[in-house]
Amino acid sequence: MSKLENTLKRQLNDEGSVPYPDFNKMWDQVEGAAEGFPGKMSKADVRGGNRTRNWRRMTVAASLSALLAAAPVYAAIQYDWGNLLREKDGIQAALDQNLGQQLEQSVTKDGVTLTLHTAIVDENRTVILYSMDVGERDDKEIWKVSGMSLADEQGNTVEADQYYQQWDEEQQRYNGYFETDWTPGKSEAKVTLAAAAVQSFSQAEQELSLNSNSTEPQTFQLGVEGMKSIEVKPFDQNGDKKLFASAVTFSNPDAKEWVYPQLTAYRGSTHVEPLPEQVFGTPGDNGEYTLKQYFKASEIPDGQTSYKLQYTKLERNISGGWSFDLQLSKKLMESGTIKTALNAPLEAGDTMHSFEQMVVTPTQIRVTLKAKEKYKQLPYYKYNLEVGGTVLEGYLYLSPDDDPYLLTLKFERPAGLVIDAQTDITFVGKYKVTNHEDDTTPLLLKNISAEKQTVIRETGGYDVKWTYYMQGKDLYVETESDDHHFGGINQTYIGLGNERILGRPVTVNFAGDGNNKAIDVYKDFKGTEASIYMFNYNTDEPDKETRVQLRP
Repeated sequence: MSKLENTLKRQLNDEGSVPYPDFNKMWDQVEGAAEGFPGKMSKADVRGGNRTRNWRRMTVAASLSALLAAAPVYAAIQYDWGNLLREKDGIQAALDQNLGQQLEQSVTKDGVTLTLHTAIVDENRTVILYSMDVGERDDKEIWKVSGMSLADEQGNTVEADQYYQQWDEEQQRYNGYFETDWTPGKSEAKVTLAAAAVQSFSQAEQELSLNSNSTEPQTFQLGVEGMKSIEVKPFDQNGDKKLFASAVTFSNPDAKEWVYPQLTAYRGSTHVEPLPEQVFGTPGDNGEYTLKQYFKASEIPDGQTSYKLQYTKLERNISGGWSFDLQLSKKLMESGTIKTALNAPLEAGDTMHSFEQMVVTPTQIRVTLKAKEKYKQLPYYKYNLEVGGTVLEGYLYLSPDDDPYLLTLKFERPAGLVIDAQTDITFVGKYKVTNHEDDTTPLLLKNISAEKQTVIRETGGYDVKWTYYMQGKDLYVETESDDHHFGGINQTYIGLGNERILGRPVTVNFAGDGNNKAIDVYKDFKGTEASIYMFNYNTDEPDKETRVQLRP
């Protein structure tokens, strides 16, 4: 199977795999920019945005074949899940200890059977392992369970924070898991797990006669799978990087749910892998589906590289009837759960963030911090726990559905890691990024024209290069610094008395990634002068770290 097909399959089957933007944060940035919301995203923000894309999930259909509630049964049947749980060490560890709850319920519709096998439920999360038998399957078919959610007895619905599935060649079926942060408030709870549909897809591509050396926007008519056209604009970046900023216009907006368009590059017959910093699905000014993809410039030489639009086609949609009544229990996990109240600053002198609680379960360690301001990002961007000599890597999860003052760090608990009341647990934060809002002086851009012009201006003690130029009807403003300790300017705007025009970010900018080049575009700009302001900027300390002992 090609790398391209693997990428596509992961996109279709993992709600957390494609780096979708944090939409709530993006709109906060647009509507409340004056309040200082940071526009430079963290990688954790993207991860948080992946799992909270409620806007794009389908409404769960009413159940047509509800099954009788199953009482909790432990000693779950052991299955070989292959590498399905390769990033879920804690879940695999729980299965190895027979801490799973046996479910073994199935629903069959139109020749497809969906079976729930095992539930892992503790104080930190609920994970349900399932399989799907689709019968005779073409090698080019890709199947997906779509719109999975849990509903409690009061009808409150909790959508999947993440679900992922993969093809099991030996068993000739799909294996997958559903995961949510929701857990029963009591030891046991009756719930309904439902899915909106089971769908099959195929991969397709359309040739694009793209000139990657041109900096002009290039538009291509599509007319396939509900897509009307795509506009692609290449940008040269620092070093050996090229950015393609694209926008897809749809004639059928519903197709955004499954089509997953993306630009692909081929050097001869070899697929060229894009760089990992990609963002898909940000809504454009007129409802477009926008994409930002990076490639190594040396791997896509002009004249030797061809481009295509890769997308998926919906082949079958089996909706309704995918519903299971369950009785979940976390009793077996309770003896291995340790809760610790915390009250310590993130670092000496930090009055903004404080550790609040740590919950250790047989599958995961979860550490929460409280901020004094809503959605206040942590200043450190790499997270580790040292647990009795074992180092665990963690991730920050943000959700607009949760407490806006709360930040959660999650660490998978590997098999064999013994934790008791005397185990030393130390948090280690690395790579500090400081956000500054002290530069409120505008920069006057003069004689704006199609010719690129550059102004050097000091910001926070660093020389920052501002480059501006017109391209067609649009004004582009680029900012960058040769000093890697300057983290970048998050977003700019043009001041017009009591009004302002926001620059629309073109580049993918992640705090703590070492890349400080940013590009903003002002559509349909008129005039030859502009006073440009910045909301804020970052400074980076890659070697800075903080250590906080959490236990004992």
